[in-house]
Amino acid sequence: MKEYFQFEKLGTSYKTEFTAGLTTFLAMAYILFVNPSVLSDAGMDQGAVFVATAVAAAVGTLFMGLIAKYPVVLAPGMGLNAFFAYTVVLGYGIPWETALSGVLASGLIFIVLTLTGLREMIINAIPSNLKMAVGAGIGLFIAFIGLTNSGIVVANEATFVGIGDITSPTVLLTIFGLVISVILLTKGIRAGIFYGMIITAIVGMIFGLVPIPKGIGDIVGAVPSIAPTFGQAFTHFGDIFTIEMLVVILTFLFVDFFDTAGTLMAVASQAGLVKDNKLPRAGKALFADSAATVVGSVVGTSTTTSFVESTAGVGVGGRTGFTAVVAAGFFVLALFFSPLLGIITTEVTAPALIIVGVMMANQLKQVEWDKFEIAVPAFFVVLMMPLTYSIATGIAVGFIFYPITMIVKGRAKEIHPIMYILFVIFVLYFVFLS
Repeated sequence: MKEYFQFEKLGTSYKTEFTAGLTTFLAMAYILFVNPSVLSDAGMDQGAVFVATAVAAAVGTLFMGLIAKYPVVLAPGMGLNAFFAYTVVLGYGIPWETALSGVLASGLIFIVLTLTGLREMIINAIPSNLKMAVGAGIGLFIAFIGLTNSGIVVANEATFVGIGDITSPTVLLTIFGLVISVILLTKGIRAGIFYGMIITAIVGMIFGLVPIPKGIGDIVGAVPSIAPTFGQAFTHFGDIFTIEMLVVILTFLFVDFFDTAGTLMAVASQAGLVKDNKLPRAGKALFADSAATVVGSVVGTSTTTSFVESTAGVGVGGRTGFTAVVAAGFFVLALFFSPLLGIITTEVTAPALIIVGVMMANQLKQVEWDKFEIAVPAFFVVLMMPLTYSIATGIAVGFIFYPITMIVKGRAKEIHPIMYILFVIFVLYFVFLS
């Protein structure tokens, strides 16, 4: 095992790798409760999604650890789950079973792109400014969902949105959770989001806002049935061949593709694994990610992707795939803690959504705002996601404006042909919606 993961060469040990795996798991354990909460809004069975989340995370992470040998942990991605539930299912009225088929299709396309080497061409085709804008826009969208789900922001007839009743006990509980989580993360506690949820739940129990466990059975229990979601991606695969679903699949693919590439580079750089500005075994890492998306869609969850929280494990010394193997083991163990879904309420999970949004918004600093031809499409990407409650719409508007501003500025030669193809697809998307 030591030789396979090259412990000696990378200066690590079993103890260090185990600690790193546990640290990363704790840093992202919130997804086990947030993902079922989000997807249940789309009509999916919460218990089945909990199992699907844990299984997809365990299998994907195991792939990453054993095949690519990176200390990177995977799970159903934030932002992509929101797009799945609030845009595709609730917004477009597409059944969640068909949406799962879209996730499956995007995963299969991702695998093909990885095996054929086309991924490099696509990565180079999308301008880095727009990649950063997409990430930041998704962050604002997620935060907006957290604010509305908790009642901090509500509908207002005069101004469309407004501040909610901040004297409401449940709203106050969310605000408390947000403050606690911010304090923990500001203090440098890597698993601050997870610990914040636990503290918030306990305080909620004290004030009668969260159900109190009556025994061990309310904490540990049998693994819920995955039957309500398992295999649904196959039964509705024939329904994905529409313009609307094409845009959905492209969005799943696009966000996962660049989120994964960015996360892998960030984690590998921190671990000192990048050589000559290149990522060793990049193909294997991307294959592990795309395969995890396929597995996740089959068991019943939205797109599975690499988590930037993996840097938490790297921060305590994780350097090899054994870190990922350890984290995968904890996700398997988590399967027996599904009764906690009744305790981790919306008020407890909302702060996690808001804080993840804050973290993703830091990509705004990498956009060239001083260049108007770049600022316009980037701005529309970021702005339109939360205002239209749709990640796809934000991407579409920005990608339509990009070739327009670049051509007028005299920079047409810098536009990759793929961007023109996407321009046409997104114009058709709006025509179809109308």
